[in-house]
Amino acid sequence: MATFLALFDHTNTTWSVEPSALTSALQDIWADTVIDPITRNEARGFTWNFETSSGPGETYLHTDGMCLYIDTAFADAAEIACLFRRYVPGSIEVIFCDQGYNFDLVITPDTTPAELISRADALPGPDRNTARFE
Repeated sequence: MATFLALFDHTNTTWSVEPSALTSALQDIWADTVIDPITRNEARGFTWNFETSSGPGETYLHTDGMCLYIDTAFADAAEIACLFRRYVPGSIEVIFCDQGYNFDLVITPDTTPAELISRADALPGPDRNTARFE
């Protein structure tokens, strides 16, 4: 597992994602999603924990509602990133990247998880495939 991010630039908008929208969407995918609404620090706001076919996962929304941290297998992270995109207005650019900013991909409103994975696999560089992201 690795940590990935889905985020948008806060300098041009005051809009933010509401945790309640993500809660029901995550529960639709993983019914056993555990919700932790306690803010842990200035960055770590609302948290969700779940069990995927690839193992345990965690995601949390930054307190500003503009960045989702995703700690799970790459395929599950791509699904969650596309889910996050659904709750952001189409006029706002959403980026999917890894924690080290080794890659960044724009998620359009119609991007599917499979397309996101395919685009990541096609990135240039040594050993740039889905297995590298696990």
